[in-house]
Amino acid sequence: MPEGDTIFRTARTLHQALMGEVIIGFQTGFAILDSVNDNAPIIGRTIERVEPRGKWLLIYFAGDLVLLTHMRMRGSWHIYRRGERWQRPRSQMRIVITTEHFEAVAFQVPVAEFHTARSLERHFAQLRPGPDVLNPSFNEDEAVLRLRSQAIEEVGNVLLNQQVMAGIGNIYKSETCFVCGIHPFRMVSSLTVDEIQCLLDTARRLISASAHGSTDQRQRLWVYRREGRPCRRCGAAILMRRQGTGARSTYWCPECQRMK
Repeated sequence: MPEGDTIFRTARTLHQALMGEVIIGFQTGFAILDSVNDNAPIIGRTIERVEPRGKWLLIYFAGDLVLLTHMRMRGSWHIYRRGERWQRPRSQMRIVITTEHFEAVAFQVPVAEFHTARSLERHFAQLRPGPDVLNPSFNEDEAVLRLRSQAIEEVGNVLLNQQVMAGIGNIYKSETCFVCGIHPFRMVSSLTVDEIQCLLDTARRLISASAHGSTDQRQRLWVYRREGRPCRRCGAAILMRRQGTGARSTYWCPECQRMK
């Protein structure tokens, strides 16, 4: 599943290319989008902006219409100049938005919905997403309360819970725990005030650095996908174990992140 930084960069790229562009073509493999398009045609509308919200990507069109998509594990948005060859097969196409200069293509995106501003807020109210780690107005107090409410859950699982904090995925779950020296299989109830603060600050710092940085910090990860390789700090072999109902891979250093 894409991390919040990936969604942020995707939204930024789409926004820079599409803002102010008029839609001259719209294709989709989603019947529900086609049915809405029949009643409120997309062609002729102007794209006002594209923005991320946690792991969701929102495309705002003139006339109070918003396209909401979620990438899940394999989905992605690509931007191409008109006539440019796609990097993925057409069979994986789910949505194509065409303007005079560009084509925005959603590949293997499993979730896509049209909303008005009002229905969009109802949608997120029902999801109850936690504070977005990339939002400049991140509500730290709310994040602490939501994290503490998961007292009998393992730290690694809670960091992936989008109702606690939105935007953290599998990479930065493991990386955040390592930087803070916290074993990802500890219970939240065992965390100190300082450890909780470290998790919040580190997750925001790492994801923000990747989203805004000029270099890709993922090129030098501490533990993620480094099972069996030496820890960059102490030299111990990095471990990996499946965690949670989704059996997501979790990586940690047994020396730097001891179970307490």
